[in-house]
Amino acid sequence: MITTTAADGTEARAIDEGRGPVILVLHPGLDDGTSWRQVAARLTPRYRVVRPHRRRYRLDLTGRPCTVEEEVEHVLAVAEAVGGGPMLIVGHSSGAVIALEAMVAAPSVFAGAVIYEPPIVVGAPLGGPDGEIHRLTQAAIAAGRPGKAMRIFTRETVGLPAWASFLVGVFVSVVPRMRAFVPRQIEDNVGMDSLGVRLEAYAGIKAPVVLLGGDRSPAHLGERLDALERVLPQAERVVLRGQGHSAHAKAPGRVAAAIEALAAKVLPQVPG
Repeated sequence: MITTTAADGTEARAIDEGRGPVILVLHPGLDDGTSWRQVAARLTPRYRVVRPHRRRYRLDLTGRPCTVEEEVEHVLAVAEAVGGGPMLIVGHSSGAVIALEAMVAAPSVFAGAVIYEPPIVVGAPLGGPDGEIHRLTQAAIAAGRPGKAMRIFTRETVGLPAWASFLVGVFVSVVPRMRAFVPRQIEDNVGMDSLGVRLEAYAGIKAPVVLLGGDRSPAHLGERLDALERVLPQAERVVLRGQGHSAHAKAPGRVAAAIEALAAKVLPQVPG
């Protein structure tokens, strides 16, 4: 475990496994990094895999919602604590947006990135043109109904069919750990919108970037990858056939292979 102090004075934490060139993995919403452990296990024989517990999803840090900038500060604090030269950053969903923002803030820290279906804003806000989705989900949280909040979020923002959104709502309602993460997920969605359209900033990322997506994911996630592919100077698109937004759990070997392919190009390799 890595612990260090971020710029806002709070403690940054990360799981630290393996040895070798560094791969830093930023988890998606409703998680603390554990959902990526199967991918990490496939990478640690050759790489040092560092999985920060994103600031927004630290249940021990209470008070006001954190900003995207504070999340980035936590990532950079962990990267500084790790040291050892430029590293590869991997981000999934909202964690992929944080990865992009970290690369904009500190380009010399990162040799490349694997960006897995980031919900970047490319047109209308994620919360709808008038923010109605945010208001509805926040009202459900305030009423003590996290399952309803997730049903609204996954149906209206993520784009899941109604039956799948219902199942997600039931799941988070009965699993205490998930219930605790739901308010942070809603805050996360608001945080993504707070950035606005950042394609011009991302166009300045010069390092190689693999844009990872599944052909079974909601169409809007592919459209967001399309927008990134048009502006990133060194973008490579990788499509995981038969997979969606949870390939890290359902096909960890394929996700690890995509990461290793870029790592072999941008990170120093240790014999054996």
